[in-house]
Amino acid sequence: MIYDPKSSKAEEFINHEEILESLEYANANKGNKELIEGILDKANRAKGLTHREAAILLECEDEELIDRMFKMAEDIKKRFYGNRIVMFAPLYLSNYCINGCVYCPYHLKNKTIARKKLTQEEIKREVIALQDLGHKRLALETGEDPKNNPLEYILESIKTIYSIKHKNGAIRRVNVNIAATTVEDYRKLKEAGIGTYILFQETYNKESYEKLHPTGPKHDYAYHTEAHDRAMEGGIDDVGLGVLYGLSTYKYELVGILMHAEHLEARFGVGPHTISVPRLRPAEDIDVSDFPDALSDEIFQKIVAIIRLAVPYTGMIVSTRESQKTREKVLHLGVSQISGASSTSVGGYADRAEGISEEVTSAQFDVDDDRTLDEVVNWLLDMNYIPSFCTACYREGRTGDRFMSLCKSGQIANCCQPNALMTLKEYLEDYASDNTKQVGEELISKEVKKIPKDKVRNIVEERLVKISNGERDFRF
Repeated sequence: MIYDPKSSKAEEFINHEEILESLEYANANKGNKELIEGILDKANRAKGLTHREAAILLECEDEELIDRMFKMAEDIKKRFYGNRIVMFAPLYLSNYCINGCVYCPYHLKNKTIARKKLTQEEIKREVIALQDLGHKRLALETGEDPKNNPLEYILESIKTIYSIKHKNGAIRRVNVNIAATTVEDYRKLKEAGIGTYILFQETYNKESYEKLHPTGPKHDYAYHTEAHDRAMEGGIDDVGLGVLYGLSTYKYELVGILMHAEHLEARFGVGPHTISVPRLRPAEDIDVSDFPDALSDEIFQKIVAIIRLAVPYTGMIVSTRESQKTREKVLHLGVSQISGASSTSVGGYADRAEGISEEVTSAQFDVDDDRTLDEVVNWLLDMNYIPSFCTACYREGRTGDRFMSLCKSGQIANCCQPNALMTLKEYLEDYASDNTKQVGEELISKEVKKIPKDKVRNIVEERLVKISNGERDFRF
């Protein structure tokens, strides 16, 4: 099998032999300080790294070079994303699933989990609960089940979500994480106004993949791996990648996901909009000790830093699977999006708002960071980050290659920083505790002064006053 990043065939653009050769080459050169320094010099130019160069950095054991790697990752993130951290929440619509994934409690043979599918009325309850927290951006999650979760149900749910306006609340961007489907279905999702289409590969190792997905449509490695191509063919500009670290060897997965990013760039001229880095978590009917490839915190941090160096323009997501301590560390190494106050249960947000324990519902996995959204926002502010609820790029058509070209030229900062500040101001006015509001107002006052263009700065100052007076939804 030849390695061809422009190929539309999964086993050619995620080429097993190329991954093994890259890992072998990296291992042979892990002590080559001159080579590693040269790769870091290239990374510092913020034009990205190849999968093989990233593999060499992963093997590096020189503490001085690793420290340089980490500092560079933080610097590159700041160049493209400033000190903004985008906020979102997952919304689980249904846990009915016909797949046999051995690491997920939704698998078909699990007879103990409470199966549930939200009605449109229940979706309204969930969305209102999310709006009352302050969220503006959601990621839809559902199991794969053509009978219970057909595309028509997803499309109707998206329409419902966008239609709900409660007090000053509104969901302005719906990202979708559903099973691999057809070009025609992706076209329908695009027409429904979704933001990013997210699909985790779980593992790029085909042999491991087929063992981990023994039954159901997800068993088809090629169909699953080629899904992002079909999404882009269907007109979806922004796609998100991810593997579930702990299922297979992390070295293989890092090289695989970077090859996938190279493939999207080679075939479509635009790489992934986001890369997620979830680690395997305990869940009902799932024993994580069955999976021997658990990832240490140290290796996890190194992977985040290397991904930032390899794909400097791509957003990186860490969810509430991770602890506050871990999330704090990786925020400094390249992460640009985090979830907050997440529920991984079907109906979990409304249940929580009504005081119903999440334990009696249907969580997909255990959440490690269970703080409220206000606590997460306060924590970010305390670290001098701007919690951003912005959805402007998607709504202004700055997606796909248009977003990437702006990002690569550094121009995206001219609209992102002001938009982040204005959406933070909305949050402070509508949802924040007194302490969070005070800290947030101080940060806004400081950050507004940093806006370089006088005209933009003056407009932002005027709009901040208007937001204080009750107006909403300004954007550049």
